[in-house]
Amino acid sequence: MIDINNLLAGRIMDAVEHLYGQRPNEDQIQIQKTRKEFKGHLTVVCFPLLKISRKNPQQTAEELGSYLVKEVGEVSEYEVVKGFLNLTISSTVWVALLRDILSDDQFGRIEVAKDAPLVMIEYSSPNTNKPLHLGHVRNNLLGFSLAQIMEAAGFRVVKTNIVNDRGIHICKSMLAWLKWGNGETPESSGKKGDHLVGDYYVEFDKHYKAEVAQLMQEGKTKEEAEAASPLMKEAREMLRRWEAEDPEVRSLWNKMNTWVYAGFDETYKRMGVGFDKIYYESNTYLVGKEEVLRGLDEGLFVKDPDGSVWADLTSEGLDRKILLRADGTSVYMTQDIGTAKMRFEDYPINKMVYVVGNEQDYHFKVLSILLDKLGFAFGKGLTHFSYGMVELPEGKMKSREGTVVDADDLMDEMIENAAQLARENGKAGDMTDQEAMEVARKVGLGALKYFILKVDPRKNMTFNPKESIDFNGNTASFIQYAYARVCSLVGKAECDAETIDFASDITLQPKEESLVQMISEYPAVMVEAAKNYSPALIANYCYDLVKEYNQFYHDFSILKEENKDLRAFRIQLSRAFARTIRIGMGLLGIEMPERM
Repeated sequence: MIDINNLLAGRIMDAVEHLYGQRPNEDQIQIQKTRKEFKGHLTVVCFPLLKISRKNPQQTAEELGSYLVKEVGEVSEYEVVKGFLNLTISSTVWVALLRDILSDDQFGRIEVAKDAPLVMIEYSSPNTNKPLHLGHVRNNLLGFSLAQIMEAAGFRVVKTNIVNDRGIHICKSMLAWLKWGNGETPESSGKKGDHLVGDYYVEFDKHYKAEVAQLMQEGKTKEEAEAASPLMKEAREMLRRWEAEDPEVRSLWNKMNTWVYAGFDETYKRMGVGFDKIYYESNTYLVGKEEVLRGLDEGLFVKDPDGSVWADLTSEGLDRKILLRADGTSVYMTQDIGTAKMRFEDYPINKMVYVVGNEQDYHFKVLSILLDKLGFAFGKGLTHFSYGMVELPEGKMKSREGTVVDADDLMDEMIENAAQLARENGKAGDMTDQEAMEVARKVGLGALKYFILKVDPRKNMTFNPKESIDFNGNTASFIQYAYARVCSLVGKAECDAETIDFASDITLQPKEESLVQMISEYPAVMVEAAKNYSPALIANYCYDLVKEYNQFYHDFSILKEENKDLRAFRIQLSRAFARTIRIGMGLLGIEMPERM
């Protein structure tokens, strides 16, 4: 594909050498997109060239612009604004560029070489004691989209998940099911397995709080009551038996986790995310425990009188970090040490990225230090993709705990909102019920994904379900509608759009040139999104591109254009726009309906 910036940079270097007798260095050629309020496509910053020209910025820009218009066919006009040289690129360049874009089946995608750097991206990290919730939704969407973007940017990518399938929280659900479950199963209850197990986690909490309240009435402090709770003691004993591989406890654990995994798989599939490799804390914590004990033997860690093992990080300006409890059971840090070791043994990882909320910033800072202390070369190179929390504007939506928004409930509501809006606006009038529901699914889930991904991932955000489906705002619905309209337009063309051709010497309007220029910027946007770990750059590029196309669509006739070449060009320009939008939104995991 024609790289206009590189082509122009070469022309400018030739011009400077001709005018002033000295060829500039590449870093002296600064080219940027011309601001909308000025005429032109690309702007040359002339200040770095003054040492060569030995003239003021205005005169240097005038001489350079005049030379380029006379001697360089790609430049048709110029304008100087305070030492900045604004260049108008000729229509023939934009026509040729559109041809290149249309002929590139892998437009905007860098081929993944066999020896390309391998990036492992961890996301999701659910607990097997409850369903996925709104926080998991943002996590999964960010992780999966980042993986898509990194692969498009030429990296080899492994998508991975660490399932937190052990610990006191898991034992709480198991104990509650034993006490009050009466043998209930997903089949007997009609509930998804993760929802069923989550209900028993809530049930445990209800009885535990009642116990604590009773003990406090008997005169104990809250701390004393919590420590004395018989139910909590049973849960801790169950965890000890689990770590001792008690057959009865392990059998129950396997059964209930199987229910949860089936539920998770259903939610992941519906959300459109997946993984290449899943690790389980029940396996990785043992490896981590071995590493902690090795570190203890080597004097890297210390054991307190109660038997607990700690890392003293005060010399690094941090505090003491517990690695093994007094009873020998593991903590999350132990598991993460083991998981990291196993992953780097399993894969030749060049970059490890953890997609985890910003409340865990300290945890990953400590993890990096501990891995380095243990002698792992990869310790200092870990990347924590830290993102902000997501909340709702008005209280909480339907939730089984009253504090957490269930992912399945949220997706149900988004799809129903989309279906209801389509019915109200009469948009699904000529569709079958099945077609209408499929469009509602794409629009509803697209609205959810886009609303979350368009925000800078580092920022906290408020998810507003009502605002997310709006055909006039910065939403997926707005983008999807424009895409569907172009699909209809191309379908109405007199002949197959693939065979429509146009002359190379047609004169374009500035809006047409601007649209080609913006489409051509997609590959650079995608690379920048990979570099900055920011799906938001892709989302907002797509929105800006749709706004640009909509102005073009409003100002110019397409199918009714009488000039055959212009008509063909505009149809093909529309095709290039639609394909770019489909590719970009696809990196966000958003499906694009061809009818709405």
